[in-house]
Amino acid sequence: MSVVKRNNLAFPALMNEIFKPDWFGGMENTDGSSPAVNIKDNEKSFDLELIVPGRKKEDFNIEVDNELLTISSEFKNEEEVKEENYTRREFRFSSFKRAFTLPESINVDDIKADYVDGVLKVELPKKEEALPKPKRLIELK
Repeated sequence: MSVVKRNNLAFPALMNEIFKPDWFGGMENTDGSSPAVNIKDNEKSFDLELIVPGRKKEDFNIEVDNELLTISSEFKNEEEVKEENYTRREFRFSSFKRAFTLPESINVDDIKADYVDGVLKVELPKKEEALPKPKRLIELK
């Protein structure tokens, strides 16, 4: 028996382009092996949040090359239990790599990252010229 996936939309590619734009690139996660990403647009920065529990800060590799932000991680765990008549040995390996195209409004020199309680947070500060201008009063002459 084989599983057949069906898409009932008349124009699925067009509908995906309209309703699910991938503005930053790398956001759409369909395979389930990569962590989900939340992106918040604040007044002074964009904040990326990746849920990646059970890792250490040293497990992550965050790189910026031109306007491409790449976040990757590799996790290896080997466990061996020896008791009276048996030995159990388990291996765990998981990795992911996500890449995001950064807009020109990001100040790549001031990007900060932190990993707390299973959440990797990356702050992408906006350049000064991309920040909203305060209101000003124009006087009549």
